[in-house]
Amino acid sequence: MSDPNQTELVRPSGRGAGAKTLVLIGLAGALFAAVLYGMNRVGGKESAGTAACAASADTARQIAPLAHGQIAALNISKSPKLATEIAFDGPDGKRLQLSDFKGKTVLLNLWATWCVPCRAEMPALDRLQAAVGGPDFEVVAINIDTARLERRKSFLESVGVKQLAFYTDSKADVFQTLKQAGKVLGLPATILIDPKGCELGVMAGPAEWDGPEAMALVRAAAGKSPAGASSSGGKAGSPRT
Repeated sequence: MSDPNQTELVRPSGRGAGAKTLVLIGLAGALFAAVLYGMNRVGGKESAGTAACAASADTARQIAPLAHGQIAALNISKSPKLATEIAFDGPDGKRLQLSDFKGKTVLLNLWATWCVPCRAEMPALDRLQAAVGGPDFEVVAINIDTARLERRKSFLESVGVKQLAFYTDSKADVFQTLKQAGKVLGLPATILIDPKGCELGVMAGPAEWDGPEAMALVRAAAGKSPAGASSSGGKAGSPRT
């Protein structure tokens, strides 16, 4: 015959094990829900960024065939997303953000005085700005030198740059931000952004931005017809706020 006292001791133990199991299941469920919630939040942001750029996909498809020749390395996005936000200094020292340029097509370029390929590319970017620049397009070339800052303007003068506005980031935070976002690896680096702030294409390395292929692609991205070329050029514009 079993001991009643022993039986009473065993039964509470069984109920306790069951309760612990339920608690563990509840904790696991809560953890799964938290992870799922976090994934949904991240996915929601990603989806929101993609949805905001839905119309930009048409532009990307239209310009994709134009990325050949001297700009064949320009990687056109199949599903454009909002460009990574960055901050830098304008010609007057005022702090700007990339989003301040919404409303115009932007060719964002990162350069430095110590970058050998940049020396050849900067004049081409300057000529592109002269030919296509205006209220609806701008080459936003950002210098990321962190030392001997006095060399920056003399560098531009030495390579004959006259049309590009002087944008700078003496801490090179823009490079680190875009590197972490997987957009740049080295210099020079260029990103084509549409008026909605959506990223249309990315290029690593230099290009002949004043060549016929680049001119045609940039004009198409900015909604300009080839016949609309202006021989007089255009001054660098100011960001829209």
